Amino acid sequence: MTGGFTGESVISYQSAENVRNNLDPALFDVYTIDIKEEAWTYTNKEGQQQNVDKADFSILENGKKLTFDKAFLCIHGSPGEDGRLPAYFELIGLPYTGCPSAVASLTMNKYHTILVAAAAGIPTSKSYLAFKEEPVDMERIFDLNFPVFVKPNDQGSSIAMSKVNEPKSDDIQQALDKAFKVSSQVLIETFIPGREFTIGIMEDATGTVISLPMTEIILKKGREMFDFEAKYNGETGEITPAEATAEMTDFVAAAGKKVYKALGCKGIVRIDFIFHETENRPYLLEVNTIPGQTKESLIPKQVAAKGWTLRDFYTELLLAK
Repeated sequence: MTGGFTGESVISYQSAENVRNNLDPALFDVYTIDIKEEAWTYTNKEGQQQNVDKADFSILENGKKLTFDKAFLCIHGSPGEDGRLPAYFELIGLPYTGCPSAVASLTMNKYHTILVAAAAGIPTSKSYLAFKEEPVDMERIFDLNFPVFVKPNDQGSSIAMSKVNEPKSDDIQQALDKAFKVSSQVLIETFIPGREFTIGIMEDATGTVISLPMTEIILKKGREMFDFEAKYNGETGEITPAEATAEMTDFVAAAGKKVYKALGCKGIVRIDFIFHETENRPYLLEVNTIPGQTKESLIPKQVAAKGWTLRDFYTELLLAK
């Protein structure tokens, strides 16, 4: 499954290609379905395109109706990561990789995610949620410790994110306007000093929740945040596995598993943390329920650091219940 309804579709196509190239042909017959707002389509080897029958998610192959055993979700953003497509699969009874629709919908909302995580005892940043059609309470924003990050509440890949270093109304308004262009809700969060780590957490075929080797994100000189451009234009440094103490590694892995279980995640998710410099504990940033699977994405690098092949990793995901 690839494509999608947002600007992240370009990454979805790259993820799907990498997954397809690393699936075991002895175990799986693979068909790439492109999900767009105007149509759901399949293109065969001869280049002939057809619409997917949405009644049962079937296609025609050599004149015969073909249904699927499982869907591998590679759609970042809507409708894959926000729970809409998982809900459809649940209604028609087709298994799929990834989190249940309710969990995907929850985690797509960054503010709701940190509320649930905080209730489960996971440290989170102080924050304020602004709505496009309502007056913004600047005083509540000024009460946050600066710098702050301003970002759309329901977008992935750090799209339209800004960092505001000082409590100046004009700077805040400019960041809000940028984020409101892509979302009706904008999250403002206090900057947490420390090292940024991201870790893959998954449930394997036995039902055991395990962690992959974590990655440290290091911004190149002149960059202040891990935004869309930094992620995909090579403006960050990444160290996998992270050069961290055993204690720090264990803290992040334990926090990741706790978040995974508290939210009810399934499949592979990537969870981002800031490890607070003085408090010596990880703060949750966000949860990515359909993390990138491109050649440059973090999860494939963590899989390699664990000593797995992508073929074995994707087989594990597809065979998991």
